[in-house]
Amino acid sequence: MSADATTAPTVTDTPVVDAMKAGGGWNNLWDGLYAMDPSWTEKYMDMAMQPYLSGVIPPKVVQLLCIAVDASATHMYAPGTRRHIQAALDMGVTPEEILEVLKLATIVGIHSCNIGAPILQEEMQARGLWPDSPTSSAD
Repeated sequence: MSADATTAPTVTDTPVVDAMKAGGGWNNLWDGLYAMDPSWTEKYMDMAMQPYLSGVIPPKVVQLLCIAVDASATHMYAPGTRRHIQAALDMGVTPEEILEVLKLATIVGIHSCNIGAPILQEEMQARGLWPDSPTSSAD
């Protein structure tokens, strides 16, 4: 059953979303999505919660992975980073372990240097501003 453009879908049973809201794990940026399609949002959140609920990965590791994702240069979501750091500390993760995860997360940003530095060097060489490197190989 689908809703037309003027009628939002109705769902009365969203236990995963309700639990996330009650437990502080809900991101208010998801409110619009939830309002437009609560059924799909419930299914998505149910799937997204599996790492927390399956028990396959220890809860401390799940929190560390969430810190890495939220703090990464491609995401940079401070509220989630804070929430997961608080949860990790509450579970007994040490500040040193969290700091190591944050250090690892910064590695994602190194790709801008991996791409940009060789291009800069090539352009400087083309302008006679960078000496040819004796260790560089031909293309």
